[in-house]
Amino acid sequence: MSLAAESPSPSLSSPSDDDDFADLLAAELELELSSAADSAPHGDPSASAASDDDEEGEEYVVVEVDAVEQGSIKRRRVGEQHQDRRTAVMPDEDATGSFKDDQVKICPPHPGFFGGLCFRCGKSQDEEDVSGVAFGYVHKGLRLGTSEMDRLRGSEVKNLLRDRKLVLILDLDHTLINSTRLHDISAAEMDLGIQTAASKDLPNKSLFNLQGMHMLTKLRPFVRKFLEEASSMFEMYIYTMGDKAYAIEIAKLLDPGNVYFGSKVISNSDCTQRHQKGLDVVLGAESTAVILDDTEYVWQKHKENLILMERYHYFAASLRQFGFSDRSLSELMQDERESDGALATILDVLKRIHAIFFDSGVETALSSRDVRQVIKRVRQEVLQGCKLVFTRVFRSDCWAQDQIIWKMAEQLGAVCCSEVDSTVTHVVALHSGTDKARWAVKNKKFLLHPRWIEACNYRWHRLPEEGFPVPSSKEKGKEKVTEDAQTDS
Repeated sequence: MSLAAESPSPSLSSPSDDDDFADLLAAELELELSSAADSAPHGDPSASAASDDDEEGEEYVVVEVDAVEQGSIKRRRVGEQHQDRRTAVMPDEDATGSFKDDQVKICPPHPGFFGGLCFRCGKSQDEEDVSGVAFGYVHKGLRLGTSEMDRLRGSEVKNLLRDRKLVLILDLDHTLINSTRLHDISAAEMDLGIQTAASKDLPNKSLFNLQGMHMLTKLRPFVRKFLEEASSMFEMYIYTMGDKAYAIEIAKLLDPGNVYFGSKVISNSDCTQRHQKGLDVVLGAESTAVILDDTEYVWQKHKENLILMERYHYFAASLRQFGFSDRSLSELMQDERESDGALATILDVLKRIHAIFFDSGVETALSSRDVRQVIKRVRQEVLQGCKLVFTRVFRSDCWAQDQIIWKMAEQLGAVCCSEVDSTVTHVVALHSGTDKARWAVKNKKFLLHPRWIEACNYRWHRLPEEGFPVPSSKEKGKEKVTEDAQTDS
């Protein structure tokens, strides 16, 4: 049985060059067992008796690892990195033939469990051994202890940095794809024959009918090119709050050749905290991880790693879910442009982040660099040189400095203040009837809607201010900052 038996990849024998996670675990598990077996002193009757007593349990573990050995074809040069490790844990024999047992690795603590058995000593897992992290997306029976996880993560980070790669965590819904249930299809979508179109077997199609799940799924424009180019810079994971079966089906649509993700498909059952995503189930250091997701609040512990994505609403039901009454892209028979859509824009940002992180002109060692600082630096360049004043955008009983739009502008490099002066470049307003708005017009400053800040945040560059006009005071009641933008930006 392969470590990836429960993953989208059929087995570890898949010819994916990017499935390093399962391969690393496979090699490491085999190494642990080999070390444990070789460390027992030869000819020791007590060791032989213990072996007989535990024969059944030990045999189970060895069978699992043998299967791993047969399934793995790469191991990412892990063997080269650890070729001296077995001798390091082997007991040394002195001149009289006795062994120095103090050098033998023993349990507890247990490095981890596979199929309910410690993969070093073969002991059954009990209630005292529940610490660590379960890696259900690799195999539902695999759990790694903290120290073992740190060691494996360290090995993987060395491999990635050597290959000039970082880690990229990709959300699915509203980030790479948009899905809807068949019973939620609107009347307009039905009239346009969207379900029939999704069922057609066409080359390079982007609209799919997931018949077994009674759903339609639309791939975001440019997603295939995005994955192809991103894979040269990043080790990529799918991480969704959807269930496992759904995640696997979408992974097959995005990666039909199993080239990009392999077993690295994480779903809600793998999360260690309810309604939250975390990097504790990712084999990569936080200092090397970049996250693409349309929802910020699920990444409470990792906001510095997050690049917030503009939501992809293709289906009518998706718009209704977030309180919009506009006609959907599907109903308009339109879509995002591939050339300058959300994914094309973010790919350029990722290229810049990657180039800065691996800049050979920087004296800091690669192992000491932090991608979170790079993300912060690139983000602050977006509105650098802009000084903003907000007028009647926030409720009078709220601290303006605590509001999302204010903080967002500062993260983009702008200076925010409450009063106008000659150095102010932009006045942000919901309507043009305030004193500060009139001052902006009189002094030829930019007067614009808060959506300009949101759009710059999604696009990672300063957009033309003319595209975000402020309505006149007569239209005040017709315009407001959307709840969606204020809560999710």
